[in-house]
Amino acid sequence: MRPEHERDVSFLTSLPGGSERLQVFYADLSEPGDFDVAIKGCTGVFHVATPLPRDFGNGEAEEVVIQGAADGTLGILKACLNSKTVKRVVYTSSASAIALNDSGVEMMDESYERCDQEQYELLINTSMVHIDDVARAHIFLLEYPAAKGRYICSSDIITIEEMSKFLSAKYPEYSIPTLEYLKDVEGFKIPGVSSKKLLDSGFKFRYGLDEMFDGAIQCCKEKGFL
Repeated sequence: MRPEHERDVSFLTSLPGGSERLQVFYADLSEPGDFDVAIKGCTGVFHVATPLPRDFGNGEAEEVVIQGAADGTLGILKACLNSKTVKRVVYTSSASAIALNDSGVEMMDESYERCDQEQYELLINTSMVHIDDVARAHIFLLEYPAAKGRYICSSDIITIEEMSKFLSAKYPEYSIPTLEYLKDVEGFKIPGVSSKKLLDSGFKFRYGLDEMFDGAIQCCKEKGFL
């Protein structure tokens, strides 16, 4: 790991047992060879990274972003093949990979493909999942012998109106946009996403919206955002 990045991962090395059991390597997705040493000898790899555009939020061409992510993923897969030890790769992407399209359906599963759009409008309903359930799903699929293809991981779907009601009732001390304020909000309503394939494989979600928002609020408090 490069010295200038040591401070960035202190929250990992300070975890219980982190200094003894965790090895941290510096790697850049634009330089796939960086991953050879980290992957060498591994039997499973979780690919959870994506390249972040240097001018994020300032309109970098979609083709450039997509190509960078694709090249980085191919580089990881080649490193896995070259290792001769990796048996399974668990690759992670956003639900946007299927949900942001113009198919008009109410519910989608892993078989749908995304249709790229020139501009995405404000999303007025959101697929939700607790980060701990995401981590558990990664481990589950790495160890599940019959794992194959895509698996959607989403325990809840909530609209912006439902979110307003939920947060207003649960956190009355905060200023939450009211239903009256939100009534004129218009945007692209994405279809729901189905986690049936994951659940049918034997996975069970442990956390719901309460835990998701409690954790988010607590984190914001600790960081001084609230």
